[in-house]
Amino acid sequence: MQPPATYDVARVRACFPALAEGTAHFDGPGGSQVPEPVARAVADTLTSSISNRGRVSTAERRADDIVTAARRAVADLLGGVEDGVVFGRSMTQLSYDLARTLAAAWQPGDQVVVTRLDHDANIRPWVQAAHSVGATVRWAPFDPHTGELATTAVTELLTERTRVVAVTAASNLIGTRPDVAAIVQAAHAVGALVHVDGVHLTPHAPVDMSVMGADFYATSPYKWMGPHHGALIADPALLDTLHPHKLLPSSQQVPERFELGTLPYELLAGTAAAVDFIADLVPSVGDRRGRVCTSMAAAQAHEHVLFERLVDALGSLEGVTLHGHPKRRTPTVLFSVAGRSPAQVHEELAARGVNAPGDNFYALEASRWMGLGDEGAVRAGIAPYTDDADVDRLLEGVAALL
Repeated sequence: MQPPATYDVARVRACFPALAEGTAHFDGPGGSQVPEPVARAVADTLTSSISNRGRVSTAERRADDIVTAARRAVADLLGGVEDGVVFGRSMTQLSYDLARTLAAAWQPGDQVVVTRLDHDANIRPWVQAAHSVGATVRWAPFDPHTGELATTAVTELLTERTRVVAVTAASNLIGTRPDVAAIVQAAHAVGALVHVDGVHLTPHAPVDMSVMGADFYATSPYKWMGPHHGALIADPALLDTLHPHKLLPSSQQVPERFELGTLPYELLAGTAAAVDFIADLVPSVGDRRGRVCTSMAAAQAHEHVLFERLVDALGSLEGVTLHGHPKRRTPTVLFSVAGRSPAQVHEELAARGVNAPGDNFYALEASRWMGLGDEGAVRAGIAPYTDDADVDRLLEGVAALL
Protein backbone atom coordinates (compact mmCIF):
# COMPACT_ATOMS: atom_id res chain seq x y z
CA MET A 1 0.00 0.00 0.00
CA GLN A 2 1.34 3.43 -0.94
CA PRO A 3 0.04 6.74 0.41
CA PRO A 4 -2.01 8.71 -2.11
CA ALA A 5 0.00 11.35 -3.94
CA THR A 6 -2.46 13.93 -2.65
CA TYR A 7 -1.29 13.42 0.96
CA ASP A 8 1.35 16.09 1.46
CA VAL A 9 2.89 15.51 4.88
CA ALA A 10 5.15 18.55 4.56
CA ARG A 11 2.08 20.73 4.06
CA VAL A 12 0.43 19.14 7.09
CA ARG A 13 3.51 19.57 9.28
CA ALA A 14 3.78 23.25 8.41
CA CYS A 15 0.50 23.83 10.26
CA PHE A 16 1.92 22.69 13.62
CA PRO A 17 3.92 25.39 15.43
CA ALA A 18 5.12 22.86 18.02
CA LEU A 19 7.02 20.89 15.39
CA ALA A 20 9.34 23.87 14.90
CA GLU A 21 10.91 22.95 18.24
CA GLY A 22 12.48 19.97 16.50
CA THR A 23 11.06 17.12 18.56
CA ALA A 24 10.02 13.90 16.83
CA HIS A 25 6.65 13.17 18.42
CA PHE A 26 5.56 9.56 18.83
CA ASP A 27 3.41 10.45 21.86
CA GLY A 28 0.21 11.07 19.88
CA PRO A 29 -1.65 8.18 21.57
CA GLY A 30 -1.42 10.20 24.78
CA GLY A 31 -2.27 13.51 23.12
CA SER A 32 -1.51 14.91 19.69
CA GLN A 33 0.12 18.19 18.78
CA VAL A 34 -2.23 21.04 17.84
CA PRO A 35 -2.35 22.88 14.50
CA GLU A 36 -2.39 26.66 14.35
CA PRO A 37 -6.06 27.00 13.23
CA VAL A 38 -7.20 25.14 16.36
CA ALA A 39 -5.14 27.32 18.68
CA ARG A 40 -6.40 30.42 16.88
CA ALA A 41 -10.03 29.36 17.27
CA VAL A 42 -9.50 28.87 21.02
CA ALA A 43 -7.78 32.23 21.40
CA ASP A 44 -10.33 34.09 19.28
CA THR A 45 -13.15 32.75 21.42
CA LEU A 46 -11.43 33.68 24.67
CA THR A 47 -10.85 37.23 23.45
CA SER A 48 -14.28 37.77 21.93
CA SER A 49 -17.43 39.12 23.55
CA ILE A 50 -19.06 36.00 24.97
CA SER A 51 -21.45 35.02 27.75
CA ASN A 52 -23.73 32.15 28.71
CA ARG A 53 -25.75 30.69 25.84
CA GLY A 54 -28.84 32.52 24.65
CA ARG A 55 -30.35 34.20 21.61
CA VAL A 56 -30.77 37.78 22.85
CA SER A 57 -27.39 39.50 22.93
CA THR A 58 -24.51 39.13 20.49
CA ALA A 59 -22.41 37.50 23.21
CA GLU A 60 -25.14 34.98 23.99
CA ARG A 61 -25.66 34.10 20.35
CA ARG A 62 -21.93 33.64 19.83
CA ALA A 63 -21.76 31.11 22.67
CA ASP A 64 -24.84 29.28 21.40
CA ASP A 65 -23.54 29.15 17.85
CA ILE A 66 -20.19 27.77 19.03
CA VAL A 67 -21.89 24.89 20.84
CA THR A 68 -24.11 24.10 17.87
CA ALA A 69 -21.17 24.21 15.47
CA ALA A 70 -19.12 21.91 17.68
CA ARG A 71 -21.91 19.33 17.88
CA ARG A 72 -22.31 19.42 14.12
CA ALA A 73 -18.56 19.03 13.63
CA VAL A 74 -18.26 15.98 15.91
CA ALA A 75 -21.27 14.42 14.19
CA ASP A 76 -19.58 14.94 10.82
CA LEU A 77 -16.38 13.39 12.14
CA LEU A 78 -18.10 10.28 13.48
CA GLY A 79 -21.01 9.82 11.11
CA GLY A 80 -23.59 10.46 13.81
CA VAL A 81 -26.34 12.93 14.67
CA GLU A 82 -25.48 16.33 16.11
CA ASP A 83 -28.31 16.26 18.67
CA GLY A 84 -26.70 13.13 20.11
CA VAL A 85 -23.33 14.76 20.87
CA VAL A 86 -22.59 15.27 24.57
CA PHE A 87 -19.56 17.23 25.78
CA GLY A 88 -17.75 16.72 29.07
CA ARG A 89 -14.53 17.27 30.96
CA SER A 90 -13.03 14.06 29.57
CA MET A 91 -13.92 10.66 28.19
CA THR A 92 -13.33 9.30 31.70
CA GLN A 93 -15.83 11.71 33.25
CA LEU A 94 -18.43 10.99 30.58
CA SER A 95 -18.01 7.23 31.06
CA TYR A 96 -18.44 7.51 34.82
CA ASP A 97 -21.54 9.68 34.43
CA LEU A 98 -23.08 7.28 31.93
CA ALA A 99 -22.24 4.19 33.99
CA ARG A 100 -23.85 5.65 37.11
CA THR A 101 -26.94 6.66 35.14
CA LEU A 102 -27.41 3.24 33.56
CA ALA A 103 -26.67 1.38 36.78
CA ALA A 104 -29.63 3.03 38.47
CA ALA A 105 -31.83 0.61 36.51
CA TRP A 106 -29.75 -2.53 37.13
CA GLN A 107 -30.62 -5.30 39.56
CA PRO A 108 -28.53 -7.88 41.42
CA GLY A 109 -27.76 -10.65 38.96
CA ASP A 110 -27.56 -8.31 35.98
CA GLN A 111 -24.25 -8.41 34.16
CA VAL A 112 -21.78 -6.09 32.48
CA VAL A 113 -19.01 -7.28 30.17
CA VAL A 114 -15.61 -5.58 30.06
CA THR A 115 -12.39 -6.63 28.33
CA ARG A 116 -8.81 -7.03 29.50
CA LEU A 117 -7.72 -5.08 26.42
CA ASP A 118 -9.35 -1.80 27.35
CA HIS A 119 -8.09 1.44 28.84
CA ASP A 120 -9.15 1.67 32.47
CA ALA A 121 -11.59 4.47 31.60
CA ASN A 122 -13.71 1.87 29.82
CA ILE A 123 -13.33 -0.68 32.60
CA ARG A 124 -13.39 0.86 36.05
CA PRO A 125 -16.55 3.00 35.63
CA TRP A 126 -18.50 -0.13 34.64
CA VAL A 127 -16.91 -2.38 37.27
CA GLN A 128 -17.58 0.10 40.05
CA ALA A 129 -21.12 0.84 38.86
CA ALA A 130 -21.87 -2.89 38.76
CA HIS A 131 -20.49 -3.46 42.23
CA SER A 132 -22.55 -0.58 43.61
CA VAL A 133 -25.82 -2.34 42.73
CA GLY A 134 -24.78 -5.98 43.08
CA ALA A 135 -24.45 -6.67 39.36
CA THR A 136 -21.91 -9.17 38.04
CA VAL A 137 -18.80 -8.26 36.04
CA ARG A 138 -17.67 -10.66 33.32
CA TRP A 139 -14.18 -10.28 31.86
CA ALA A 140 -13.31 -10.98 28.21
CA PRO A 141 -9.67 -12.03 27.78
CA PHE A 142 -7.42 -11.37 24.78
CA ASP A 143 -4.46 -13.33 23.44
CA PRO A 144 -1.47 -11.95 25.38
CA HIS A 145 0.96 -12.97 22.64
CA THR A 146 -0.76 -11.67 19.53
CA GLY A 147 -2.80 -8.94 21.20
CA GLU A 148 -5.95 -10.12 19.43
CA LEU A 149 -9.36 -9.83 21.09
CA ALA A 150 -11.45 -12.56 19.51
CA THR A 151 -15.09 -11.71 18.96
CA THR A 152 -16.05 -14.94 20.67
CA ALA A 153 -14.15 -13.92 23.80
CA VAL A 154 -16.88 -11.31 24.26
CA THR A 155 -19.90 -12.99 22.73
CA GLU A 156 -19.48 -16.20 24.76
CA LEU A 157 -20.06 -14.14 27.90
CA LEU A 158 -23.40 -12.70 26.79
CA THR A 159 -26.65 -13.77 28.40
CA GLU A 160 -30.16 -12.36 28.66
CA ARG A 161 -28.98 -10.63 31.87
CA THR A 162 -26.19 -8.68 30.11
CA ARG A 163 -26.96 -4.99 30.34
CA VAL A 164 -23.82 -3.35 28.90
CA VAL A 165 -20.80 -4.44 26.91
CA ALA A 166 -17.84 -2.06 27.14
CA VAL A 167 -15.24 -2.58 24.43
CA THR A 168 -12.52 -0.56 22.77
CA ALA A 169 -12.53 0.28 19.09
CA ALA A 170 -8.72 0.22 19.22
CA SER A 171 -6.34 -0.52 22.06
CA ASN A 172 -4.42 2.54 23.15
CA LEU A 173 -1.61 0.23 24.27
CA ILE A 174 -0.99 -1.99 21.23
CA GLY A 175 -3.44 -0.74 18.60
CA THR A 176 -5.63 -3.88 18.36
CA ARG A 177 -8.87 -3.20 16.50
CA PRO A 178 -11.54 -5.73 17.52
CA ASP A 179 -14.52 -6.49 15.29
CA VAL A 180 -16.78 -4.03 17.09
CA ALA A 181 -19.65 -4.35 14.60
CA ALA A 182 -19.86 -8.11 15.22
CA ILE A 183 -19.73 -7.61 18.99
CA VAL A 184 -22.49 -4.98 18.76
CA GLN A 185 -24.69 -7.30 16.72
CA ALA A 186 -24.33 -10.11 19.25
CA ALA A 187 -24.91 -7.80 22.21
CA HIS A 188 -28.03 -6.33 20.68
CA ALA A 189 -29.36 -9.83 20.07
CA VAL A 190 -29.56 -10.33 23.85
CA GLY A 191 -30.84 -6.82 24.50
CA ALA A 192 -27.57 -5.35 25.78
CA LEU A 193 -26.22 -1.87 25.11
CA VAL A 194 -22.66 -1.33 23.83
CA HIS A 195 -20.33 1.43 24.96
CA VAL A 196 -17.32 1.84 22.66
CA ASP A 197 -14.12 3.59 23.65
CA GLY A 198 -13.21 5.32 20.41
CA VAL A 199 -10.47 7.51 21.85
CA HIS A 200 -7.62 5.70 20.12
CA LEU A 201 -9.36 4.77 16.87
CA THR A 202 -10.75 8.18 15.94
CA PRO A 203 -7.36 9.80 15.09
CA HIS A 204 -6.40 6.99 12.72
CA ALA A 205 -9.38 5.83 10.66
CA PRO A 206 -12.71 6.99 9.26
CA VAL A 207 -15.45 6.30 11.82
CA ASP A 208 -19.08 5.64 10.88
CA MET A 209 -21.52 5.20 13.73
CA SER A 210 -24.20 3.85 11.41
CA VAL A 211 -21.91 1.02 10.29
CA MET A 212 -20.45 0.27 13.71
CA GLY A 213 -23.87 0.24 15.34
CA ALA A 214 -22.60 1.15 18.81
CA ASP A 215 -25.09 2.66 21.25
CA PHE A 216 -22.49 4.99 22.76
CA TYR A 217 -19.16 6.07 21.28
CA ALA A 218 -16.73 8.14 23.33
CA THR A 219 -13.80 10.14 22.00
CA SER A 220 -11.28 12.76 23.08
CA PRO A 221 -10.60 15.73 20.77
CA TYR A 222 -7.08 16.18 22.13
CA LYS A 223 -6.16 12.84 20.56
CA TRP A 224 -7.20 14.13 17.12
CA MET A 225 -5.44 17.50 17.17
CA GLY A 226 -8.07 19.34 19.19
CA PRO A 227 -8.37 20.73 22.73
CA HIS A 228 -8.50 18.82 26.01
CA HIS A 229 -12.02 17.62 26.76
CA GLY A 230 -14.29 14.69 25.95
CA ALA A 231 -17.25 13.92 23.71
CA LEU A 232 -19.79 11.13 23.59
CA ILE A 233 -22.21 10.45 20.75
CA ALA A 234 -25.38 8.37 20.77
CA ASP A 235 -28.84 8.25 19.26
CA PRO A 236 -30.80 11.18 20.73
CA ALA A 237 -33.79 8.88 21.20
CA LEU A 238 -31.71 6.59 23.39
CA LEU A 239 -30.34 9.52 25.39
CA ASP A 240 -33.90 10.71 25.96
CA THR A 241 -34.66 7.49 27.88
CA LEU A 242 -31.88 8.21 30.39
CA HIS A 243 -32.15 10.55 33.35
CA PRO A 244 -28.87 11.47 35.01
CA HIS A 245 -28.65 13.39 38.26
CA LYS A 246 -28.63 17.09 37.41
CA LEU A 247 -29.36 20.52 38.82
CA LEU A 248 -33.04 21.36 38.98
CA PRO A 249 -32.88 24.59 36.90
CA SER A 250 -30.68 23.03 34.20
CA SER A 251 -32.08 21.94 30.86
CA GLN A 252 -33.98 18.69 30.46
CA GLN A 253 -33.32 18.73 26.72
CA VAL A 254 -31.06 16.18 25.05
CA PRO A 255 -28.08 16.45 24.90
CA GLU A 256 -27.86 19.37 27.36
CA ARG A 257 -29.38 17.08 30.02
CA PHE A 258 -26.04 15.30 30.31
CA GLU A 259 -23.80 18.37 30.39
CA LEU A 260 -23.17 19.58 33.92
CA GLY A 261 -22.47 23.28 34.24
CA THR A 262 -21.41 25.82 31.63
CA LEU A 263 -19.60 24.36 28.65
CA PRO A 264 -16.04 25.46 27.79
CA TYR A 265 -16.90 27.51 24.70
CA GLU A 266 -13.28 28.12 23.72
CA LEU A 267 -12.56 24.37 23.70
CA LEU A 268 -15.66 23.66 21.63
CA ALA A 269 -14.57 26.29 19.10
CA GLY A 270 -11.22 24.54 18.92
CA THR A 271 -12.93 21.19 18.45
CA ALA A 272 -14.90 22.42 15.45
CA ALA A 273 -11.67 23.87 14.04
CA ALA A 274 -9.95 20.51 14.52
CA VAL A 275 -12.63 18.73 12.50
CA ASP A 276 -12.30 21.35 9.78
CA PHE A 277 -8.53 20.79 9.81
CA ILE A 278 -9.00 17.03 9.48
CA ALA A 279 -11.39 17.58 6.57
CA ASP A 280 -8.66 19.61 4.86
CA LEU A 281 -5.76 17.19 5.38
CA VAL A 282 -6.32 16.38 1.73
CA PRO A 283 -8.00 19.38 0.07
CA SER A 284 -11.13 18.31 -1.75
CA VAL A 285 -14.68 19.43 -2.48
CA GLY A 286 -18.02 18.33 -1.11
CA ASP A 287 -19.68 18.34 2.29
CA ARG A 288 -17.55 18.15 5.41
CA ARG A 289 -18.48 14.56 6.24
CA GLY A 290 -17.32 13.41 2.82
CA ARG A 291 -14.11 15.42 3.06
CA VAL A 292 -13.41 14.00 6.52
CA CYS A 293 -13.69 10.45 5.19
CA THR A 294 -11.45 11.23 2.20
CA SER A 295 -8.81 12.86 4.37
CA MET A 296 -8.87 10.21 7.08
CA ALA A 297 -8.47 7.44 4.50
CA ALA A 298 -5.46 9.25 3.03
CA ALA A 299 -3.93 9.87 6.45
CA GLN A 300 -4.49 6.23 7.37
CA ALA A 301 -2.63 5.11 4.25
CA HIS A 302 0.22 7.53 4.98
CA GLU A 303 0.50 6.28 8.55
CA HIS A 304 0.38 2.64 7.44
CA VAL A 305 3.47 2.98 5.24
CA LEU A 306 5.50 4.63 8.00
CA PHE A 307 4.27 2.15 10.58
CA GLU A 308 5.21 -0.91 8.55
CA ARG A 309 8.73 0.46 8.18
CA LEU A 310 8.97 1.25 11.89
CA VAL A 311 7.74 -2.16 13.03
CA ASP A 312 9.94 -4.08 10.57
CA ALA A 313 13.01 -2.11 11.62
CA LEU A 314 12.36 -2.39 15.36
CA GLY A 315 11.71 -6.11 15.02
CA SER A 316 15.06 -6.59 13.33
CA LEU A 317 17.02 -5.04 16.19
CA GLU A 318 18.54 -7.60 18.56
CA GLY A 319 17.58 -6.64 22.07
CA VAL A 320 14.22 -5.14 21.12
CA THR A 321 11.04 -7.06 21.96
CA LEU A 322 7.76 -6.17 20.29
CA HIS A 323 4.63 -6.81 22.31
CA GLY A 324 1.57 -7.98 20.40
CA HIS A 325 1.17 -8.14 16.65
CA PRO A 326 -2.58 -8.01 15.93
CA LYS A 327 -3.52 -8.34 12.28
CA ARG A 328 -5.79 -5.30 12.33
CA ARG A 329 -4.40 -2.37 14.26
CA THR A 330 -3.76 1.33 14.46
CA PRO A 331 -0.18 2.56 13.89
CA THR A 332 0.85 1.98 17.51
CA VAL A 333 3.71 -0.25 18.61
CA LEU A 334 4.68 -1.32 22.13
CA PHE A 335 8.24 -2.50 22.70
CA SER A 336 10.91 -3.15 25.32
CA VAL A 337 14.67 -2.65 25.14
CA ALA A 338 16.87 -5.22 26.83
CA GLY A 339 18.65 -3.97 29.92
CA ARG A 340 16.61 -0.80 30.27
CA SER A 341 13.32 0.00 31.96
CA PRO A 342 10.57 1.74 29.97
CA ALA A 343 11.23 4.91 31.98
CA GLN A 344 14.94 4.80 31.10
CA VAL A 345 14.21 4.35 27.39
CA HIS A 346 11.76 7.24 27.56
CA GLU A 347 14.37 9.48 29.20
CA GLU A 348 17.19 8.57 26.85
CA LEU A 349 15.10 9.00 23.73
CA ALA A 350 13.79 12.33 25.03
CA ALA A 351 17.40 13.49 25.41
CA ARG A 352 17.72 12.86 21.68
CA GLY A 353 14.60 14.88 20.88
CA VAL A 354 12.36 11.85 20.42
CA ASN A 355 9.16 11.57 22.49
CA ALA A 356 8.18 7.92 23.00
CA PRO A 357 6.98 7.43 26.59
CA GLY A 358 7.17 4.26 28.65
CA ASP A 359 4.28 3.25 30.91
CA ASN A 360 1.13 1.15 31.08
CA PHE A 361 -0.76 4.19 29.74
CA TYR A 362 -3.80 3.46 31.93
CA ALA A 363 -4.31 0.18 30.07
CA LEU A 364 -3.39 -1.46 33.34
CA GLU A 365 -5.34 -4.68 32.82
CA ALA A 366 -3.82 -5.16 29.37
CA SER A 367 -0.30 -4.50 30.59
CA ARG A 368 -0.66 -7.00 33.40
CA TRP A 369 -2.34 -9.56 31.12
CA MET A 370 0.64 -9.37 28.75
CA GLY A 371 3.09 -9.98 31.58
CA LEU A 372 4.41 -6.41 31.64
CA GLY A 373 3.09 -5.63 35.10
CA ASP A 374 2.34 -2.07 36.11
CA GLU A 375 5.57 -0.84 34.50
CA GLY A 376 4.39 -1.47 30.95
CA ALA A 377 6.69 -0.80 28.02
CA VAL A 378 7.62 1.90 25.50
CA ARG A 379 4.88 3.05 23.13
CA ALA A 380 5.40 4.74 19.78
CA GLY A 381 2.47 6.02 17.73
CA ILE A 382 2.40 7.42 14.21
CA ALA A 383 0.32 10.57 13.63
CA PRO A 384 -0.82 12.45 10.52
CA TYR A 385 2.16 14.79 10.93
CA THR A 386 4.77 12.01 11.31
CA ASP A 387 7.29 11.78 8.47
CA ASP A 388 10.18 9.54 7.44
CA ALA A 389 12.71 11.71 9.25
CA ASP A 390 10.83 11.19 12.52
CA VAL A 391 10.92 7.42 12.04
CA ASP A 392 14.63 7.57 11.25
CA ARG A 393 15.31 9.46 14.47
CA LEU A 394 13.38 6.98 16.59
CA LEU A 395 15.14 4.01 15.03
CA GLU A 396 18.54 5.66 15.42
CA GLY A 397 17.78 6.45 19.04
CA VAL A 398 16.73 2.89 19.87
CA ALA A 399 19.76 1.47 18.03
CA ALA A 400 22.04 3.74 20.03
CA LEU A 401 20.58 2.37 23.28
CA LEU A 402 21.58 -1.12 22.20
